[in-house]
Amino acid sequence: MYLVHAGFFKTAVVSEDGREKITGFRMRGDLLGLDALDMPTYACDVMALDTGELWELPYTRLRDELPQFQERVTALLASEIRRDWSWMLTLGTLGADQRVVTFLFDLASRLEQLGFSPNRLQLRMTRAELGNFLSLTLETVTRVLSRLQARGLIGVAGREICIKDRNGLQTVLRDNTAYH
Repeated sequence: MYLVHAGFFKTAVVSEDGREKITGFRMRGDLLGLDALDMPTYACDVMALDTGELWELPYTRLRDELPQFQERVTALLASEIRRDWSWMLTLGTLGADQRVVTFLFDLASRLEQLGFSPNRLQLRMTRAELGNFLSLTLETVTRVLSRLQARGLIGVAGREICIKDRNGLQTVLRDNTAYH
């Protein structure tokens, strides 16, 4: 088990024929390797998207020496399951615009918890990687970002996204006629 101390990572599963599905983006404070607890192998791959630092946590020793550690790991696993279910609901029921806005709000919230601005998002992933995660094509992600920018809801400069109108973005989330 590893703790992300610094940097930004993507997690992905890869099929035997080489198809990749990005399952998440991890940053400071996130744990990696929960999928391999008491298992012989990891279920997903982890790739750094910028310079990063991981701290190895000796799971067996911590479990044996700290009774409360197991309770904390169980709570983290439950939290991960809920997060995954939330993303499954998002990907299965929302249109493209709504998926992108949901991702931007999620990233903003996570960055704010780390003490960063929730309005200036530096995307560490490519648009293609973001599309893979959101089950959208690169072209669709690009069109959605352009539409949101044209409406004055966000600013886009390369990989930097500036959230300009949170209320307007909330309206996109409520719009049942959003592009699918």
